[in-house]
Amino acid sequence: MPPVPVPTAELAETASERSFQQTLQSARSTIAWSEILKIALDSFRASKLRFALTALGMVIGTASVILVVTIGLTGREFILNEIQKIGTNEIELEYAGGGSSGVESNIYNDYLTRDDEKRVDAELPGVLYSSPILEMHERISFGSGVVKDTLVLGVSPDYQHIRNLLVPYGRFLDDTDDTQHFRCAVVTETFARLRYGSDDAAVGREFSISGLPFTIIGVFKESVTDFGQSEIADQTILIPYSVARYFTGTDNVKQIYFTMRSMDEVPDATKEIQRIVSSHHRPNSVYKTQDLRAVLSMANTISLALTAVLVLVAAVTLAVGGVGIMNIMLATVRSRIREIGIRKALGATSREIRLQFLTEATLISLAGGIAGTLAGLSLPLSVRFFTDFQLPISPWSVVIALAAATLVGIVFGTMPATRAAQLDPVESLKYE
Repeated sequence: MPPVPVPTAELAETASERSFQQTLQSARSTIAWSEILKIALDSFRASKLRFALTALGMVIGTASVILVVTIGLTGREFILNEIQKIGTNEIELEYAGGGSSGVESNIYNDYLTRDDEKRVDAELPGVLYSSPILEMHERISFGSGVVKDTLVLGVSPDYQHIRNLLVPYGRFLDDTDDTQHFRCAVVTETFARLRYGSDDAAVGREFSISGLPFTIIGVFKESVTDFGQSEIADQTILIPYSVARYFTGTDNVKQIYFTMRSMDEVPDATKEIQRIVSSHHRPNSVYKTQDLRAVLSMANTISLALTAVLVLVAAVTLAVGGVGIMNIMLATVRSRIREIGIRKALGATSREIRLQFLTEATLISLAGGIAGTLAGLSLPLSVRFFTDFQLPISPWSVVIALAAATLVGIVFGTMPATRAAQLDPVESLKYE
C-alpha cells in the first residue's frame, strides 16, 4: 500500500513550529543567564568587602602557582647552563680492557695512543678539539718539609677549550710548548696559594717533578663547578703531553677527549669514534665512550620533578581558598533564604537557583585567579624590565592557574548551590 502523501502546507507548518520552539528555548536560556549574571553582580556590589576577602585566597593561590613555576624554570635554566659549560659537546674515549686472554692480559694491554687521536681528527670532520690525558701522581715539595702527593696531567693545548679552563694569571700551554718539549706547567689556584702564597706570585717560579725543574707559566681554574665529572683535583698540575710521556716511557694513554661542534653531533660521533679506534686495534679490545648527555637529561628530569612538587604545594593554597569560598557561599545561602523563597514563588526553578549560586562562586574564584595571575606575573616582568635578568615565564602556568581557579570555584561552589536549590519555597518564605 503506497504511503499517504503529507500536504506541503502541513510540512511547512511543522517546520515553522519547530523553528519557533528553538528560538523560544534560546531566548529563555539567554534571559536566564543574563538574569543570573545580573543577580550575581548585584550581590557582589552589595557586599564588596566580603567579595574581596573571599577572593583573596584565590589571589594568593594563583600568584603562588605562577611564581613557583617561574622560580622552578629559573633554577632549571641555571643548572642546565652550568652543566653545558662543563662541556655537553664533549666525548671521553677510554680503554676498558681486553685485547688478549689468559696470562697475556697482564702483559699486553691494547691502550689508546696519540695515533688514535690523530685518526679520529682526520676522519671525523665534526671534531673541534682533542687531547690525550696522561695521568701521573708525583710527590711535590710545598716547602718547610711538606711533601704532598699531587696529580700531574699531560695534556695538549686543546685541553683548555675542552674543559673550558680560565687562566687569570699567565698563559696556558701552546703548540710550541708541546712540539719543543718545554718543561713548563700550569697549576691550579689552590696549588699556587699553598706553595707561593698567591696566584700571581706563582707565575715564573720553578718547582721540581721527579728531580726535573719546571717553570710555572700560568695559573688556571675551572669556569664552573664540574659536579665531579672532571679529572682535575684541587692541586692539579698540567704539563705538555710530549713532556709527560718521557716520565712513563710509552706513548700509551688511557683516555682521549674530543669536543664536537654541537651537542646534536655527539650521538653519531660517539659511534663513529668507537668504530675508527676499534678498526686499528685487536678485535677483543674494549673501548668505552661517555658524555654528559645523561647528566643533562637527569638534571632536566630532576628540576621538572621538583617544579611539579612545588606547584602541588602551591595548589594547597588554592584548595584553602576554595574552602573559604565554600564557607562564605554557605553563609550567603543562609542569609538569602527569603530571597530564594521569593524567586521560587515567582517561578524560578531549582536549576536556575543552583546556577545562580554556582555562578557567583565561580566568578569569585575566577576574579581572584585573574588578580592573582596579574600579581604573579608582575614580579618576573618587573625583573625583566628593570634589570638584565630574563626570568623565564611559562604561558602554561597562567593557563593552569586560571583553569585551576575556575575549577576550584565550580567544585567548592557546588555544595552551597545544591543546598540553595533544595530549599522549600514555603519554608523559605517563613524564614526570619
